[in-house]
Amino acid sequence: MQISLVLIIYRSNTPFAEKTALYCQELLKAKDINSIKFSSDFKDNSIDIIVDKKKPDLAIVLGGDGTVLKSSNELLHFKIPILSFNIGGHLGFLTQDNKFLFDKSFIDLLLKDKFVIDNRLMLECNLFKNSSKHIKYYALNDFYFRSIEQEISATNKIRIEIDQERVNDYKGDGLIISSPTGSTAYSMAAGGPIVHPLISALIISPICPVSLSNRPIVVPDSSSIVVKTIHEKSQPLQLWKDGTKCLQVNENDYCEIKTSPESARIIILKDNMSYYSTLIKKLEWKGDLSNSGAKDV
Repeated sequence: MQISLVLIIYRSNTPFAEKTALYCQELLKAKDINSIKFSSDFKDNSIDIIVDKKKPDLAIVLGGDGTVLKSSNELLHFKIPILSFNIGGHLGFLTQDNKFLFDKSFIDLLLKDKFVIDNRLMLECNLFKNSSKHIKYYALNDFYFRSIEQEISATNKIRIEIDQERVNDYKGDGLIISSPTGSTAYSMAAGGPIVHPLISALIISPICPVSLSNRPIVVPDSSSIVVKTIHEKSQPLQLWKDGTKCLQVNENDYCEIKTSPESARIIILKDNMSYYSTLIKKLEWKGDLSNSGAKDV
């Protein structure tokens, strides 16, 4: 990879991440590579001005999975590949082992093309207000719907239609539509399946459904999923994307969720911990117990 300019995005309000960004700048400078650092709060849309002047060859993101999610949304239309390192948090599903950063090996791995770029499926949500005006959102992990009420029970009713066919009316705490990348996030916590991030699919997971017959479902990535509120009292729903609050969905509004033509480009360095190794470590899987001394039951 030819590298002349790197965008460094560090987790906002985290002194260690900012200090690491300065360290990263010094490493790049020693290789005659220019860099610009940004806090992940992305104030004043100044990142758009910088990228429009000269497109960076890649973005280095320093933080946890949340910082990567925010950065992927900000950089989506610029098609800049993202190399992320876990700084100041627990091992994430989207971040690389930070040993490549602190042993200074990541630059040589990039320059010698010892990496791959995963094109991660992203979601697109069109929120139609009063059946006319619509607002578009993007998400790498998921969109989800919950009650906006805080003082009363969160139970609500949500209808989904898939490819113009009414499929189910969910009653419960809410509903999650996730990408394969997001299958290990909120969807997994709600009982959804783990789906390899390179599989083309969408996952629909109810949140604490009243009926046990309402189960998670995996559908083709070509599906168009429409979500509506059907509560008897017409209570609105709160739409969230990747953990960030969006507009609410009122009576007569609806959301159409589908895969985006855009994708997030994630750099995976050679010899980084594999996806399965990350699952084993994060989920504390024990693997083969045949030689562990456990007795047959």
